[in-house]
Amino acid sequence: MMPTDLNEWIEIGRIVSPQGLKGEMRVYPDSDFPERFMTPGERWLLRPGAKQPESIQLKAGRFLDGKGLYVIRIEGIESISQAEFLRGAKLMVQVDDRPPLAAGEFHVMDLVGLTVINANTQTAIGTVIGIAAAGNDLLEIALQNAPEQTVLVPMVKEFVKSLDLQSRQIELLPIPGLIPDPSSE
Repeated sequence: MMPTDLNEWIEIGRIVSPQGLKGEMRVYPDSDFPERFMTPGERWLLRPGAKQPESIQLKAGRFLDGKGLYVIRIEGIESISQAEFLRGAKLMVQVDDRPPLAAGEFHVMDLVGLTVINANTQTAIGTVIGIAAAGNDLLEIALQNAPEQTVLVPMVKEFVKSLDLQSRQIELLPIPGLIPDPSSE
């Protein structure tokens, strides 16, 4: 049964433009799983302004080296004008369709809502409110003492001491100048 709540869906990519004249489309990925864009089969498309994703068939896909984009072909889309009409649409999968992960791996969406703790003092720094894709993923953290203020922290071992999804927390090593020290305020 298809979920009706958008919280039951995961965005895996966004159509950013047509590619060529025959209905192919460029997709900016929000997934680390290339098969989502390259293996034919059912996917779901959320058109701009729609409240519910619709089933589509992915016919083919390929990665564009140097661009960080995929080019996909969807059944029934045969022209540049049809592809243009889908600009801004999101490719979706159901939440329970997440691939299994190896030990030490995690799904990015599982990090949102985790409490961030100073590894040295065990005091709360804030809460993860988002992830920004960059060379290294960046944790967007709303600060405990000023929730309207956020900081971006690279998700690298030099800063992240531990990540525990069971206890719903991340321990960060102190980062002078990046995260305010509440003891000095």
